Amino acid sequence: MARSSNQKEKILFLMRLFHEETDAMHPLSRKQLEEKLLEYGIQAERKSLYNDIETLKKFGMDIAYRKERPEGYFLQSHEFELAELKLLVDAVQSSRFITESKSNSLIRKIESMASKYEAKQLQRQVVVANRIKAMNESIYYNIDKIYASIASNQQILFRYFEWTIEKTTRLKKGGEPYQVSPWALTWDDENYYLIGYDVDAGILKHFRVDKMLDIETLGEPRVGKEEFGRFDLAHYTKKTFGMFGGEEETLRIRFHNKYIGVVIDRFGKDVSVRPDGEESFTARVDVAVSGQFFGWLTGLGKDVRILSPVYVADMYLDFLKEITGAYDSGE
Repeated sequence: MARSSNQKEKILFLMRLFHEETDAMHPLSRKQLEEKLLEYGIQAERKSLYNDIETLKKFGMDIAYRKERPEGYFLQSHEFELAELKLLVDAVQSSRFITESKSNSLIRKIESMASKYEAKQLQRQVVVANRIKAMNESIYYNIDKIYASIASNQQILFRYFEWTIEKTTRLKKGGEPYQVSPWALTWDDENYYLIGYDVDAGILKHFRVDKMLDIETLGEPRVGKEEFGRFDLAHYTKKTFGMFGGEEETLRIRFHNKYIGVVIDRFGKDVSVRPDGEESFTARVDVAVSGQFFGWLTGLGKDVRILSPVYVADMYLDFLKEITGAYDSGE
């Protein structure tokens, strides 16, 4: 039996109906609205229903009436457009730092921002299963703790692990905690990194957030402000490959013209380049020289050559010889 005592709740349920069950292609007629409200135990008279719709419109809901079939009332614009929600879903499902279970949970919440009909289009985009994802479920909360510590200007304490050949984790520093002043979070190569001042080492370091355990906020104020003030985060992530540090050096590298897009994607549109013959160009770039950088260079093949400094070109040649030597040895 319908409960007239629920009249005060009617406008709230009506708001839910517009959010969840209507869009431009799926309006609800007055009769359908009355029937659906009745399912919640709420009777709605025609005049009161019209008044409630007008109240919601004055409140800011973009409710429109569709005259052609299917005829009825619908929420013309949700808080997020469908294209925007698809973009959010893509970002969540492709982010390696978010675990599979947390990805599914976030996507379900994103779907709730659309009508149930539009949500089906989001579901067709979801391909989370079997994607390589972070395995540390606490990363989601680690990020929140780090941001809170940055906002409150406090140091943090945490333990840090690495993987072993047996696919088990091993605590670094023998399990001793790191005391760090957090200054920034950056997302690089599909992972979140903390940029912080290591109190014991007395230098700025970066840490993979998904490898941080048992984060505690200390009552001590952050230190290392001057060091971080001299730190250019954008420049750091641009010159560091896979967040592997190394000796910073300015290199001149010759690339085939077909790699101009690759170079701009990696070093930015302001990278210094000049033509070098009809089919090549030379780029001047700041790089943290590391095996990770050499690996990136190797992936571009024979149409790339380090011109200077010579010692870095020699290091790269030795890097390649070590790789080929591993195959020549037959081991």
